[in-house]
Amino acid sequence: MRTPVILEEPIRTSPFDLSGRRALVTGSTRGIGAGIAEGLARAGAHIAVHGRHEFGVKAAVNRLRDALADDGIDALVDSVVFDVTDAESMLSAVARLEQDLGGIDILVNNAGIQHRSALVDFPLHAWQEVLSANLTSCFLLARQLAPGMIIRGRGKIINICSVQNRLVRGSTSAYAAAKAGLGALGQSMCAEWAAAGIQINGLAPGYIDTDLNTALRQNPDMVDWIKSRTPAGRWGTPQDLAGPAVWLASAASDFVNGQVVFVDGGMTAVI
Repeated sequence: MRTPVILEEPIRTSPFDLSGRRALVTGSTRGIGAGIAEGLARAGAHIAVHGRHEFGVKAAVNRLRDALADDGIDALVDSVVFDVTDAESMLSAVARLEQDLGGIDILVNNAGIQHRSALVDFPLHAWQEVLSANLTSCFLLARQLAPGMIIRGRGKIINICSVQNRLVRGSTSAYAAAKAGLGALGQSMCAEWAAAGIQINGLAPGYIDTDLNTALRQNPDMVDWIKSRTPAGRWGTPQDLAGPAVWLASAASDFVNGQVVFVDGGMTAVI
């Protein structure tokens, strides 16, 4: 392990202040990723918005800048385009981004996909694609960015897990396996990198109103079941993840490591 280099810190009036921090949020053109990117930007971070397609990323960057400008916030927003299932192009793009920004202090592994199928019919290619997008890409990105964090003596990695780390339903076996694996991977990262000043934690959303859950939202019985199963009595929103993400990205969580924090309206807390 390289010897950490502790950089002089600016004076901060709040432990949640992310001024001067550079953050990559994967899958941040919409949904949870967009909500987290906006939350980090509002806290002062320099954000790199990520997506698979140039057009979608540009549109997301403009939306984010406009939303912040409406509140008088002149945020630094960059962009990066790659497919998380294409390891070579992903790592190449992130290497260029890291060089352009002078380092990345916060990595939010959010990008993911879903495929629903009964286990006996689950296609191997779909299984491999879900694990590649939801788990392997997170390992590769963290492995690439951790050395720079180690040199600087600080870093934050936030893995977006799922309520399915703890509770599962039929037909989502690959997704549940990937997300549970991501929680364990975060613990392994903690074991190896915590002493270098890096905090690695997970956020486990409950049922959030995003495009990933469109099929569920179109099923009235499922909508009613989720509301009844969630003590908060509602679906979550991407903005519900922004505050916890800012906390985990900030100095306020410097002694929190290797944890998965459930943001699920109480779903996993009750019978």
